[in-house]
Amino acid sequence: MSPEILIAVLAAGAVLLITYGVAARPAEDAVQARLSQLVVAPRTIEEMELQQPFFERVIRPTIQRLAKAGRRQEGGLIGRIDAKLERAGYPGGLRGADWVGVKLLSLIGFAILFLLLILLVTGSLVLGLLFAVVGAAVGYIAPEFWLGRRMKARSYSMILQLPDALDLLTISVEAGLGFDAALAKVVEKMEGPLIDEYRQALAEVRMGRSRREALRDVATRADAQPVSNFIGAIVQAEQLGVPIAKVLAIQSNQLRIERRQRAEEAAAKAPVKMLFPMVGCIFPTIFIVILGPAIIKVMGGPGI
Repeated sequence: MSPEILIAVLAAGAVLLITYGVAARPAEDAVQARLSQLVVAPRTIEEMELQQPFFERVIRPTIQRLAKAGRRQEGGLIGRIDAKLERAGYPGGLRGADWVGVKLLSLIGFAILFLLLILLVTGSLVLGLLFAVVGAAVGYIAPEFWLGRRMKARSYSMILQLPDALDLLTISVEAGLGFDAALAKVVEKMEGPLIDEYRQALAEVRMGRSRREALRDVATRADAQPVSNFIGAIVQAEQLGVPIAKVLAIQSNQLRIERRQRAEEAAAKAPVKMLFPMVGCIFPTIFIVILGPAIIKVMGGPGI
């Protein structure tokens, strides 16, 4: 037998042995493979903390430390702040004492910012301290302005969402569902701040609270007149025994009319709102283009 044929036979046998060895290896257990995918290598506390957002790692612990000053003021002030935060939807999961910590943090941050800016611009320490006091006042008041805007925006979004939610609620009641079941259907199909309030009211009713009290709390948290009118009509219908479907149909029709009136009012206000940008931005440019050459010619004198 020639050496070439012998080498070819040995190579073929080696390939066959390797293939048989790989194929004959026992398959991995399915349960063990699944467990190996689920097992996560243990992480240190530092790694777990670094994976959290900056707000959770730095800002929130600072707010919680500063909130201790707010907890010393438990009473009417914290209650009023909690009511505002509730109408704003509890932004960031903050409560009354935490909000006092936010204001103190903002006060310190604005004071330091104003101080550094004045020191960099003028180099005067006395003027810097004066502006630091101004910055502290701005920092203490600024969160209240932001919270007020948040409350108004949330109330307005509830007003805009109410007609659609009421239409779905009316259709569900007319289809044969009870009011609570229809409200649960609305919560299932829609999203938004008004739906979140309805979801909370349903949870309170399921825990044993009366529907009347739960809905009145929704009206208080919403702080919007159309929502208050709608809930007042529902509560009154329940007290007088009026069919809910009829009340919902009337309220739905009324809200559609109000939505059309709000759209017409916004359209009527648009020209007035456009006037100020036109006067402040467009007209000066037109004056420069039209009168600019004439002014240059006049200032140049008769020699030009």
